Amino acid sequence: MKFRSIVAAALVGASLALAGCTTGGSVFTADYGSRKDAGFQMPAIPIHKVDRKFHRQVVSYPSKEKAGTVIVDTKDKFLYFVMGEGKAMRYGIGVGREGFEWKGTASVAMKREWPVWTPPPAMIKRQPELAKWRGGQPGGLSNPLGARAMYLYKGGNDSGYRLHGTPEWASIGRAMSSGCIRLMNQDVIDLYDRVKVGAKVIVK
Repeated sequence: MKFRSIVAAALVGASLALAGCTTGGSVFTADYGSRKDAGFQMPAIPIHKVDRKFHRQVVSYPSKEKAGTVIVDTKDKFLYFVMGEGKAMRYGIGVGREGFEWKGTASVAMKREWPVWTPPPAMIKRQPELAKWRGGQPGGLSNPLGARAMYLYKGGNDSGYRLHGTPEWASIGRAMSSGCIRLMNQDVIDLYDRVKVGAKVIVK
């Protein structure tokens, strides 16, 4: 009986230790409430409806890439911001649907808060109702680029792809965009504040 009690106590202790790892600040589940940003009142995200693995969190992530690099895992739908010392901030993402996927290396050439979104001609052709935004849709709560956008360039040229926010939180963990990498608005603000212009972005 004494042995069983010791084993039970050890198991309880291990469970508490693990709980401490996930509730001691490594997982930022509490950061998805309503907030005011640049005059816009961002709504709260019902984060309990989003798989916990897609909540922003610090994870173990050994990498040869230097701190400040962004690595996008399109298969598992994660974006990693390399922090160094074997750690990374991980975010859940939405990626390009079939026919719109892309992979490669780029760099962040520009960053914009509540950016204007201009649908490309090919998108307007597929969705004529977007023609009204041919000259650009002003930033705002319904703007497809969300609260922030980071513009990816390759070889000095605009790739047309972005790391950006989205009001469509339910799309996180899914492949349904036109190729860009989307994050929940609360997450893209956090990422935006970490990423520097010129940062390397690896999409794989």
